[in-house]
Amino acid sequence: MALHIETPLIASTAISCIASCKVWLKLENCQPSASFKLRGIGALCIESKNAGKKKIISSSGGNAGLAAAYSSKLLNMPCKIFVPGSTSQHTIKLLEAEGAEVQVVGKIWDDANAAAMEEIKANPDYAFVHPFDHPTIWKGNSTVIHEMKQQLGNTVPGCIIASCGGGGLLTGIIQGLDEIGWSHVPVVAMETEGADCLAASVAANKLVTLPDITSIAKSLGSRTVCQQLFDYTKDHNIISHTITDTAAVDACIKFADDHRMLVEPACGASLAVIYSGDIQKLQGTGKLPKDLNNIVVVVCGGNSVSMQTMESYKMLISSTT
Repeated sequence: MALHIETPLIASTAISCIASCKVWLKLENCQPSASFKLRGIGALCIESKNAGKKKIISSSGGNAGLAAAYSSKLLNMPCKIFVPGSTSQHTIKLLEAEGAEVQVVGKIWDDANAAAMEEIKANPDYAFVHPFDHPTIWKGNSTVIHEMKQQLGNTVPGCIIASCGGGGLLTGIIQGLDEIGWSHVPVVAMETEGADCLAASVAANKLVTLPDITSIAKSLGSRTVCQQLFDYTKDHNIISHTITDTAAVDACIKFADDHRMLVEPACGASLAVIYSGDIQKLQGTGKLPKDLNNIVVVVCGGNSVSMQTMESYKMLISSTT
């Protein structure tokens, strides 16, 4: 039993023209909870119910919480989500619409997560569903690669591009690549400046905790990347790359024009490496091959977006150009 669905993998003519090679889009924004998070978190919620846990507790800036709330509803389990003060009212309303109890704590995700852990300590029969740092979550997220292989047939990607927050998606991607024999495929890990804990850790050659999250991409707002992903940077071809908030927002706008879909800046970070032309820079520096073809971008999705926020993005772009 799985709570997530198989999502489309489509070729993008518009983005392929910019990249000068074929680009595929793995549309995780089409998941019932609107992001890839349902894969891993759904798996962990099922595991928790099978273990006899009575209630789901999670902490999230939005997308992980929505996946937990949606999963809990399908599994007929009560659910409480701790969110930071940066969470939009739009997202809180979505959580409540799925039947979750919502408690706002602190400024950033770390604050909300600490409160969730206290709830678990007081209630050992509750299940803590971490937004990204759990082996069952990584295993669930790895299914995106198994689907991708089935959908691509005999085509092997030249590289896979995905956004990095806490690292749950990328850890699952690396594990999936190992499982299907694609370990050699480069993975571009995209972050925005101000939410770039992986880039900081790679540069320092040790886990780094950011002092704060200053990026607009709040869904990437973990101050520390998970240890497992950092370890994978030592023996897998993971290319850490950062872009500006402006580039991420610009990518969201262009993607909406090209594909009639709304995604949040955390997802725009992955699209931005192509829309901004940085993909050619990575090729020029030798981080990616010059004869690159069949790029796959994991469109991770996100709930913190609406027509209103898209208009605010346009105003941000206008003010910086």
